[in-house]
Amino acid sequence: MNILFVCLGNICRSQMAETMFKQLIQHDDLQEQINVQSAGTSSYEEGNSPHPGAIAELAKHHLSMDGQISRPITQSDFEWADLIIGMDNQNILDLTKIAPKNAVSKIHLCLNILNNSNQEIADPWYDHRFDRTYNQLAESLPKWLKYIKSDMLN
Repeated sequence: MNILFVCLGNICRSQMAETMFKQLIQHDDLQEQINVQSAGTSSYEEGNSPHPGAIAELAKHHLSMDGQISRPITQSDFEWADLIIGMDNQNILDLTKIAPKNAVSKIHLCLNILNNSNQEIADPWYDHRFDRTYNQLAESLPKWLKYIKSDMLN
């Protein structure tokens, strides 16, 4: 199963989600069954390292973002991914516009897994609330993993 996390620039939210989700799948020894990547809907930050605020927040939780580099989403990502998880409604709109028709059903808003129909993970680039981003991801990502594991068993 291939999971792609997406935000605007791929230096904050989606890379934090990728790092945190990799820890979850490692904890459950599912690295062979679940692959995780992240991308941005824009190329503004292409080639850049994660935001220092994201790095610092994850370091507080003993997680490293070493080696991660921002990249924009590509058409091949829509083929590769079984599940595409966007962080906010603009991400979802942008993804839906560029996705092939057969991939639109793969696109989901991250916090929908918590039954928060349109609640978004706000971009911490603007207000530097990386702790809020971490907490929202820490609440939602285990639910996504549970969803994926139940899907893998069916």
